[in-house]
Amino acid sequence: MFHLPMFTPEQVARVCENLEETGDIERLGRFLWSLPAAVPGTAAEALNRQESVMRARALVAFHGGNFEGLYQILQSHRFTRESHAKLQDLWLDAHYRQAERLRGRPLGPVEKYRIRKKFPLPRTIWDGEQKTHCFKERTRSLLREWYLQDPYPNPSRKRHLAQATGLTPTQVGNWFKNRRQRDRAASAKNRLQQDPSSLPPRARGRLPPGPPPPPRLAAGRLPLLLAAAPPQPGRQRL
Repeated sequence: MFHLPMFTPEQVARVCENLEETGDIERLGRFLWSLPAAVPGTAAEALNRQESVMRARALVAFHGGNFEGLYQILQSHRFTRESHAKLQDLWLDAHYRQAERLRGRPLGPVEKYRIRKKFPLPRTIWDGEQKTHCFKERTRSLLREWYLQDPYPNPSRKRHLAQATGLTPTQVGNWFKNRRQRDRAASAKNRLQQDPSSLPPRARGRLPPGPPPPPRLAAGRLPLLLAAAPPQPGRQRL
């Protein structure tokens, strides 16, 4: 059992950070529950000022299915930007899970969009910057700059970018993969517009048909319109 008199608020915060980094949420929950419930007012205030402690409480509440407790924690403490991405994911995932329980099935993209509109991020975990396709414009700008330098970042660069943007390495990798696919599609479209013959035969067969060729005439026959044309003035008909 852990007892608060043995730890300063700063030490409690460091323990929470270490357990959060290891991903051992069960042990993190046991540590938080072991802290005495009745602590002096100044000690409780000191703990509540430790962001890593509040973030740990939010994580434990989420993984324990205590979503109302999670919302109360996220709305009652103003977190720094470094914690925003993770806590925003908790906020949205909790609302998604509640909706899935009510519906009894997974949510589709449209339903998730409606939930995000119905339950906007609280300003305690959001700096007010508008998002585009779930990524902030500042994040998208940074990703684009790195993409121009290296469209195929290695794992080390992905981790570095994840830290700089507040995303996960998987999110960074997916963004680069999708951007490469869009660029390849745009490049293929440009090549087709410049030179349709560059397409393979099967693809060329799907192109819209051109104008019909002129009719072929049998030997010794004139086109119907030419044969029926009236004689020109001054010339005798034979």
